[in-house]
Amino acid sequence: MPRKLPIFYSALMLTGVNLLLRLAGTTFQVYLSSRIGAEGIGLLQLVMSVGSMALVAGMAGIRTATMYLTAEDLGRKKPGSVVWVLSGCVAYSVLCSSAVAAGIYVYAPVLASRWIGSPDTVDSLRLFAAFLPVNCLAGVMAGYFTGANRIGTLAAVEVAEQICSMICTVSLLTLWAGHDAGRSCQAVVLGSGLGTCLTLSCLVILRLLERNKASRPLPVARRLLQTVVPLALADDLRTGITTLENLMVPKRLALYGGVLSPLAAFGTVCGMVFPILMFPVAILYGLTELLIPELARCRAAGSGQRVSHLVQKSLRVALLYGTVCGGLLFLNADALCRALYKSDEAGTYLRWFSLLAVMLYCDTVTDAMIKGLGQQKHSVCYNILTNTMDVAFLYILLPRYGIRGYFASFLVTHVINFRLSIGRLLKITGERIPPRVPVLTLTAAVFALWVSGFLSAPLLRTGAFLTVLTCLLFLLKILSREDLIWLKGLICKK
Repeated sequence: MPRKLPIFYSALMLTGVNLLLRLAGTTFQVYLSSRIGAEGIGLLQLVMSVGSMALVAGMAGIRTATMYLTAEDLGRKKPGSVVWVLSGCVAYSVLCSSAVAAGIYVYAPVLASRWIGSPDTVDSLRLFAAFLPVNCLAGVMAGYFTGANRIGTLAAVEVAEQICSMICTVSLLTLWAGHDAGRSCQAVVLGSGLGTCLTLSCLVILRLLERNKASRPLPVARRLLQTVVPLALADDLRTGITTLENLMVPKRLALYGGVLSPLAAFGTVCGMVFPILMFPVAILYGLTELLIPELARCRAAGSGQRVSHLVQKSLRVALLYGTVCGGLLFLNADALCRALYKSDEAGTYLRWFSLLAVMLYCDTVTDAMIKGLGQQKHSVCYNILTNTMDVAFLYILLPRYGIRGYFASFLVTHVINFRLSIGRLLKITGERIPPRVPVLTLTAAVFALWVSGFLSAPLLRTGAFLTVLTCLLFLLKILSREDLIWLKGLICKK
């Protein structure tokens, strides 16, 4: 077995890779928006919503389950049983993904005309169905390599996949699709599928080269189903409701008199604002990707002190990072959206949603820790509740308040979801979060925003915000000299 990295260096590597991939994805989204316009982006978002629902249904929670079970067996010092776990996960994935792919392929005309509202997207949906089993099997293999802490290998393969996908997609857009929105959707799906084929091939070959000896045959069906069924229910229901929400938004927005083009407004928020808002989360994805298997290993080994350390450090990092990113996005929203999309409307929406960055980033980390501690069933309940509420709120608010209603629904449901998730995490770990830390951190951020708002130049505003915020955090003892020593020790491997 190749040498494994400590969690800090694994997270650092995944962070760099995720940041690179997110940067490439955001750059590609800007390229698409300039090529097919806001309405074309809106149509692509609808196609990808249906495709995302199909992918989640075909995946049926198997990636996280593979990661969790692999880490659990390695935590119990049973590497031989991982062979049987992986075999069971592959069989489960093939059955689920093939059934979903067949359904999407057969009913593509109905989905395109009745759900999306554009018959031109039939071929895109059928292409997605053809690549669906490959996507799901690649998810299984990625889950195994993450659970086994083979982060360097996985990172290299993911970079190769992104490069392959980008080259294929841009080539298809340039040589074949032109400015046609329907063909552009097909080009995106086909390019992504070819990249996934490369990933699956590489990971399977690397797994076969390990030559690990299997233990005696072990029944894994019960363990697999106990882990994967709650995840599958949560993912399928959440994605199904989210897809319903995305398909409903343009239609309900059309009933609001203040929106000239509902599809363009939807494309502006989901295809332009959200990629920028969630771009900085790539820094945290390296951490969240590793927290699930790491907490699973600690839980299996009975290491409560390690669990406590990870929970406290991870929440603190998410709070501080979300505060900095939210402030920077708020200050530079207009400049960013003018530079990337030439859209003042996108800048206004980005400024609204940037106020929620702290909560969204902390929720990302909290959700990963809940899954790592085996609380998938509670995650199911929270997601179903808040997503159902979101659909109900949007149905009522969009015709009356337009995009403001969308923002209000997003705010309320995400606050409820985060409150339930963080409450569950603190209950099962016995940890406490002193209210002083988040309150003083957010207060310092508001004051830093107020001070930097007096400056007009974007670079000066950014520098003033970071300087004032850092000084206040040290003065309020949110940050200390010990934090700098801890960070230096990590970097120097002490």
